Amino acid sequence: MSTGHHDAEPPRHPLPPFTADTARDKVQAAEDAWNSRDPRRVAAAYTPDSTWRNRSAFLTGRDRIEAFLTDKWERELDYALRKELWAFGDDRIAVRFQYEWHDATGQWWRSYGNEQWEFDALGYMSRREASINDVPITEDQRRIHGPRPTGDRTGIPLR
Repeated sequence: MSTGHHDAEPPRHPLPPFTADTARDKVQAAEDAWNSRDPRRVAAAYTPDSTWRNRSAFLTGRDRIEAFLTDKWERELDYALRKELWAFGDDRIAVRFQYEWHDATGQWWRSYGNEQWEFDALGYMSRREASINDVPITEDQRRIHGPRPTGDRTGIPLR
């Protein structure tokens, strides 16, 4: 749990302890935020002292998270993501995800990953650990085209 103070901030619903429905809602809210490609919007979901492991990058704090995401979306162009609830506990959620993007040369990639999240009592993420692998794809192999349509909670394909 986070030790950072942010009591003046409003709660970020849904709050722990999670149920299957509220965990799915939290995952969808995260997917929606990441698909906005707005680093400030995404970083606002984390505690001020949130710790991250993203691949081999280790970060602490919203400012570092926002800077990391700004750099990420300058390199990962036309980024589109799908997240899926894998498991949950009282204040923890595990997800699997895929996203597609292309680099400046036009090469398309599909990135596969797993994340473990831990939340504070106000619903802010205090810890995020992500393992991610990239696979080159051709443009005609793409299957994620923009944000998920509203109300679509279908799972993501395994490969």
